[in-house]
Amino acid sequence: MTGDAPRITGDWLTAPATRAVCDALTEGGHQAWFVGGCVRDALLGVPVGDIDISTDARPETTLALAQAAGLKALPTGIDHGTITVVSGGIPHEVTTWRRDVETDGRRAVVDFADTMDEDARRRDFTMNALYADPEGRVADPLGQGARDLRARRLRFIDDPDQRIREDYLRILRYFRFHARFGDPDAGMDPEALAAIAANADGIDGLSRERVGAELVKLLSVADPMRALAAMDQTGVLRHVLPGAGLRALGPLVHLEGTQGRAPDPVLRLAALGGEDPGPALRLPKKDAARITRLRDEATGTRGPAELGWRHGEEEAQAILLLREALLEMPLPPDAMARARFGAAQTFPLSAKDLQPRFQGRALGEALRRAEALWIASDFTLDAGGLLAAL
Repeated sequence: MTGDAPRITGDWLTAPATRAVCDALTEGGHQAWFVGGCVRDALLGVPVGDIDISTDARPETTLALAQAAGLKALPTGIDHGTITVVSGGIPHEVTTWRRDVETDGRRAVVDFADTMDEDARRRDFTMNALYADPEGRVADPLGQGARDLRARRLRFIDDPDQRIREDYLRILRYFRFHARFGDPDAGMDPEALAAIAANADGIDGLSRERVGAELVKLLSVADPMRALAAMDQTGVLRHVLPGAGLRALGPLVHLEGTQGRAPDPVLRLAALGGEDPGPALRLPKKDAARITRLRDEATGTRGPAELGWRHGEEEAQAILLLREALLEMPLPPDAMARARFGAAQTFPLSAKDLQPRFQGRALGEALRRAEALWIASDFTLDAGGLLAAL
């Protein structure tokens, strides 16, 4: 990103499916501008995910133009100006330029705007108020976004206090975006941190699902520790997950890196401690159950090989990393190899092997005893040896 008029490129920009959406708007006499994350990420040279398009067309017009072009159009957020246009199987969120009329920190009443400048003013951070036309020419209506993005400087647009009061979720987005895009050596904007500390109570009024989703996204960043430390210092962390602490999380993040493991947000949640994050953050049941299992096993007594046999290599190694982080004790040098060894074992008996000698409840008890003997033998006892031992 160089010069006063940066441009973006990318296969997504020239893809026929995306061009069809832009053409439907522009050939209908309206403007089409990519906005937000797709422009920011393209300028940074990182993969582009969701494609958001802003336009001066009113939502009913967008709906009609897309349908006239043979595209599937869904009024997913028509009251707020958003139409999801599906082209080539790819959803494109097309939103009319808008301005906030009234906000309560959770939801906004909006009115449609006539200019890009008005639309940019209601956004959260300067680096997210960048637009690009279908040819990739970037517009920076506030005159700050491109410069801040080059410097990896995360700033609220205009008054941080006002931006936060419009939507308290922006507090959590600030920390997540800083962890992903901010310059770690430059620190965080003092005005932003002051406004966040003053408005931290507003998080309590947000839905736990929204809060949980933001925290999981933050914990998915390679190194979230600076952001989480700032959340703790500003009082935000206790509103997100009461009782949570960073003592085990820092070592866990370091261990993940040394083991070459991708960030595991659920494992990191288990390290944060505090209230049960399942109900506290309205997590999916499978994630809540996994956190309970991770914590129980990490503080339990099962050895690496048994953990590998019971949970598989990947999960056993996650448990071992959490154990080391929580207990602040180095693992045995062969712990990961032992987990891999255990995961490769196959229990040599089945219920059929014990019948008719054992039946009913006695059968289940015999299988449990055989399993314990097999594990205690370091998985060396075969079927004959186990039957003899029973």
